[in-house]
Amino acid sequence: MSEPARRPASLHRRLGRRFRPRTRPRFEGLSFNRLIPNILTMLGLCAGLVAIRFAIDGRWPQAATFIVVAGVIDGLDGRLARLLKATSRFGAEFDSLADFLSFGVAPALVLYLWSMNTIGPLGFVPCLLFAVCSSLRLARFNAALDVGLEKPKPAYAYNFFTGVPAPAGAGCALFPLFAAIAFGEWGWEGFAAAIRHPVFVAIVLIAVGGLMVSTLPTWSFKNFKVPRSAVLPLLLGVGFYVALLVAEPWAALAAAGIIYLGMLPFSVRSYLALKAEAEALIEDPPKAPANLP
Repeated sequence: MSEPARRPASLHRRLGRRFRPRTRPRFEGLSFNRLIPNILTMLGLCAGLVAIRFAIDGRWPQAATFIVVAGVIDGLDGRLARLLKATSRFGAEFDSLADFLSFGVAPALVLYLWSMNTIGPLGFVPCLLFAVCSSLRLARFNAALDVGLEKPKPAYAYNFFTGVPAPAGAGCALFPLFAAIAFGEWGWEGFAAAIRHPVFVAIVLIAVGGLMVSTLPTWSFKNFKVPRSAVLPLLLGVGFYVALLVAEPWAALAAAGIIYLGMLPFSVRSYLALKAEAEALIEDPPKAPANLP
């Protein structure tokens, strides 16, 4: 073959190599967006551990603050996982383990070191009971994730939890600590000492632990619909609470526990009303309109 005939072929090969798109190696693994919820869960777990550390040092406001921070993080990681479509069974199990430490073990140890240890070994019993109730409540929640272990819920039950959730239970259990810190800042030492009494703290721990393992229907606030007439009062109430939280954070946190417990009867009433309405529709379904000529 002559030299001019070979030159176009070699030129074509060089041009082909020059303009051929470069292939980059693909890295296997999860995207960072899918890891964000698990990172938040780990931060919540660390917040619970730091709360225990501050309780050991006797720094009660800091210990309570980090448990509240863990509660805020717990409210964000699940919603962020659903928003980013990053839900997984691993994330659910990790979240439950973090919740057990932050909202079961940490509050129980904080209250034991703050108040219950003054009556000796017997003071550890209510704290132990609270932690056990928290673990049972979380175990029941995990079991409900498996379709085969529980019958599907009716439509009206999806907006309700079974029992008080662990973060809300931790907040209610810490009510004596929140209130005692607030009374101490106001100079009401007598009220602070009375609310720190081990008998009162034990009653709170046992009552809240019972609410967590109960079958009481409680609002989940996931798809909660507010009537139009209640929108303005709700916004004003939230604004007032935020102002109270900034001015008197410990009083606001103590009030949050009272408000939540006060909402439980209304939650039960709402659940029973929706259940009765659904059963009435099953027994007497609406008739289809007759075909007009």
